[in-house]
Amino acid sequence: MSRKFNFAFLLLFYVLPAREIMSSVTIQTTTIIPHSVGSSANDLLNNNRYNALVIEIQYMPGYAPDTNAIELVKNFLSTFLKKEGNISIVTREISGASASSLSADEIKAIENTNRSSFTSGSTMAVSVIYTNGQYTENANTLGIAYRNTSVALLGKTIHDNSGGFGQVSRTKLEATVHEHELGHLLGLVDLGSSMQVNHKDSVNGSHCNNNNCLMYYASETTDILSFLNTNNIPQLDANCKADLKANGGK
Repeated sequence: MSRKFNFAFLLLFYVLPAREIMSSVTIQTTTIIPHSVGSSANDLLNNNRYNALVIEIQYMPGYAPDTNAIELVKNFLSTFLKKEGNISIVTREISGASASSLSADEIKAIENTNRSSFTSGSTMAVSVIYTNGQYTENANTLGIAYRNTSVALLGKTIHDNSGGFGQVSRTKLEATVHEHELGHLLGLVDLGSSMQVNHKDSVNGSHCNNNNCLMYYASETTDILSFLNTNNIPQLDANCKADLKANGGK
């Protein structure tokens, strides 16, 4: 009886401290909402699940993408994505919208009707829509990211503010907006690619606080026009690059 008592006592002595230690540990987890912007950042950046990427651009009549801008976008993706397979961009025309402005929900509905490229097998797919109207919430908006693999460029607003006499180059403006919105899909800023140091714009949400960075808020509004008049397409700064690399990118 004495030996049994001693064994039970010792067992209790070792088990209780272990429980106390475990109860004091707080496990931190990041909740990512499926299909939200940035939720597929890791899959887009690395080569583990998908080694290829196709960007499907659907444009409305009169708003075909600028050829040189598309090449710049492809170079941007090749710089930061680890895709041993091919990164390809395909374009096709879709019917124009009858409304002069579109909400995010209306753009989603257009994508639902027209999108033909979807993630399958070892290839990820991203949808890009070039609209023939403005954005309902803010007429100065040039682009939006609204799903994990979906963005839209407000084609009419981009055309109205570029390519003409005294205006910025359409190639520069279109590439800037396109790359900026893809940057959101890649998890910037703090959308799915964790910040290595805090560089989030506290006023403008999921954007970089560096006004020379591609992910500065102005890159998706007409506020970028004055910058592009005297500068080249903005690049990702060191903080944004670090975030992408830490999440599986180059």
